[in-house]
Amino acid sequence: MQKIKSTKTLLALLLISSLTTHSYAQTSRFSIALNSLTTNFNYGSANSNLKSYKKDYRGFQAGISYQAGITPVFSIVPEIYFAMKGGTLKKNNPLTGGKSTLRINSLELPVLARLHYKKFYLNVGPYAGYHVGGRLKVEELTSSVKSSTKVSFGKDAADLKRWDLGFQAGAGYNFNLKQSTLTLDVRYAYGLVNISQDIDRYNRMLNISLQVSRP
Repeated sequence: MQKIKSTKTLLALLLISSLTTHSYAQTSRFSIALNSLTTNFNYGSANSNLKSYKKDYRGFQAGISYQAGITPVFSIVPEIYFAMKGGTLKKNNPLTGGKSTLRINSLELPVLARLHYKKFYLNVGPYAGYHVGGRLKVEELTSSVKSSTKVSFGKDAADLKRWDLGFQAGAGYNFNLKQSTLTLDVRYAYGLVNISQDIDRYNRMLNISLQVSRP
């Protein structure tokens, strides 16, 4: 009899604890993001001579995220978005000679751990990306003629790789509106996969976005 009472007491405590945690967890909500990106490539130590020719590429991002509230200070945030990323090399660079811009279109899926303090939060987590296309534009050294070729994916020397993996980290702040929340999110992405076959090329991205969400 004593064992049954103890079991009932334990179950009651677990139920109360579960309800309390749910009541005071972070709000779960969907967000929509539409913003510009600042991206470039890291060419690795083997191609350090390209560093002085690098120039940022201004890209574009659109997608959705879902903040799943777990506790008052912790939530999990899966996201999915379309991103236009890339990098530019100024003229006279050792790789293409003329000024060149490589643009890559990708679908990306980050899964972030989010720590909250009042309206402020910190993000960190991995991401996976799948390259769906892109173009390489090169301007000839001796003229203003430009060529544009479609990016190919495969195992040949000039091909790119489809998959990318890396980490994202950053911070954000929530502004409470009457019927929604406006979030300013600042994030840096660090690619871990060499996406080229013939040269070291790793994705880097700085993302400053405004997101609108409703509970």
